[in-house]
Amino acid sequence: MAEQKPINIRNKRATFDYEILEEFVAGVVLVGTEIKSIRAGKASLTDSFCYFDRGELWIRGVHIAEYDWGTCNNHVPRRDRKLLLTRRELRKLERAAQDRGLTIVGLRLFLNDRGLAKIVVGLARGRKSYDKREHLKEHDARREMDQAMKRVRR
Repeated sequence: MAEQKPINIRNKRATFDYEILEEFVAGVVLVGTEIKSIRAGKASLTDSFCYFDRGELWIRGVHIAEYDWGTCNNHVPRRDRKLLLTRRELRKLERAAQDRGLTIVGLRLFLNDRGLAKIVVGLARGRKSYDKREHLKEHDARREMDQAMKRVRR
């Protein structure tokens, strides 16, 4: 049997738009053919965010494409999905999300070693435009240093 590449879907926009203060790994409640689409790598976390409803954490904006071989029982691509965290983590996130300027965003979707879908959510503070420019400068400088180091090693 062929070895499958690991599924690691990232939300690159979140790390640019937000300063991540803390990360949590949450399970995801999936229905029907969603896990098959995730295994095929057909998911996107762009513009995803989390909210609380009756003490439960939900994620909105995650797009999991319909499964190609699915029947009439295929799933809805952009539905809200429940996230599974411990009670302590939920309380901590709920208190933090009530603070002004903090939000909870989806950062990464992956499959663990048991084949279960997990989402890394981050407690984040929005960046101002000048912070974004500074972040880009740091990123470019880091990339140039890495390229210089590779040239030196050769």
